[in-house]
Amino acid sequence: MPVINVYEPPRCCSTGVCGPDPDQALVTFTADVDHLKSLGADISRHNLASDPAAFAGNDSVRSFLEVAGSEGLPLTMVDGVTVATGRYPARDQLLRYAGLASVAAPAGVTELGLTAVTGDSCGPAGCC
Repeated sequence: MPVINVYEPPRCCSTGVCGPDPDQALVTFTADVDHLKSLGADISRHNLASDPAAFAGNDSVRSFLEVAGSEGLPLTMVDGVTVATGRYPARDQLLRYAGLASVAAPAGVTELGLTAVTGDSCGPAGCC
């Protein structure tokens, strides 16, 4: 399975989904990463503030930062190849990068990761 690494700008927490008004793009991306992980994808996020060694230890990432600076982040790499810069990839792109495109939800359907409840497990009235 391909290895996906996302190098992100410095944030106060590992996901950037914190504080009273989190960026919706980060909320969506965090959900997308969690979804891929639940499917077995090898995907990692590296925050410049909390994981600088991941940036310094990768020649390509270090060179990218020398040219573009942290303003060019996020940087997404698949098996060491840069596939996206300056934006977070969408879920369908991440699934394709991970080799999981065949398990993607149909177009127009948002996968919420919920489990269906059927029968009388909903309670005595049978409604949820």
